[in-house]
Amino acid sequence: MATLIGAMILAIGLPAWAGITYVGLVRARRGDELPPLPPPRRRRTPARKAAYLAGLAYLAGGAVHLYGLSYMPFLQPEDACWFGVGIMDSPDSSSALPVSLVCHGIEVVPWWVNPGLLVLAVTAVTATVTSAVLAWRGSASRGVS
Repeated sequence: MATLIGAMILAIGLPAWAGITYVGLVRARRGDELPPLPPPRRRRTPARKAAYLAGLAYLAGGAVHLYGLSYMPFLQPEDACWFGVGIMDSPDSSSALPVSLVCHGIEVVPWWVNPGLLVLAVTAVTATVTSAVLAWRGSASRGVS
């Protein structure tokens, strides 16, 4: 039992003591002051917030569009219908915008993909225009050319 306690002291206590001693030596060498605080961050302006929103909308729109395109027939058209509907045949029609894949009169792409793309596209464009207008108005009010 004494060997186990001694091993624990060596395994945990000795490195902790060495770390505390090292920190004390470093602090004594440079003085006892704390490190300087980083400068305060600039406030997020409404233009920057709109730009972040636009970026998120573009990113989400790209993800939804890639998800919709995962249903499209690329190399083996009959495989798209086989995995989507269970019929081994070529699709009746397919399109990337709006995202659509029709196999034997059945739409394979989920119903929410195209309305989601529309909402995200409108949000992205509106936020981009809003960000540009707010940035221009902010620079014009400060007198920056």
